[in-house]
Amino acid sequence: MIEVSDLTRNQSLVLDKLSKTDQPMSAYTLLDELRGDGLKAPLQIYRALDKLVAQGRVHRLESISAFVACQHPDCASHAATVFMICEKCGKVAEQADAGVAVALSAVARTESFAVSRTSIELRGACNKC
Repeated sequence: MIEVSDLTRNQSLVLDKLSKTDQPMSAYTLLDELRGDGLKAPLQIYRALDKLVAQGRVHRLESISAFVACQHPDCASHAATVFMICEKCGKVAEQADAGVAVALSAVARTESFAVSRTSIELRGACNKC
């Protein structure tokens, strides 16, 4: 696993900001939040996010074009990750489920499709809403 000290300054700032919230953040929201720390261009944010996603420290939620910090330290070892996105409060919960991975791999095998990674986004209401 990559150590925090191996991150660039921009990567550390982005990861720290995402880690301190359970709300997903768009790249432009991150840029607005981090302007005071010297990040001034969208490219700075996107480069940091690209590396953090590649390292498995951050996830991109495709359905809402936003990012969240990974909630599981061993996330890269999970074959399937399920994100539950509350449509009322915006909170995102992350779960790894081996059963889901097995079921989806079986479906993919029927089409001779090799799955490299699975991400599922569920939208609805969290238990607090």
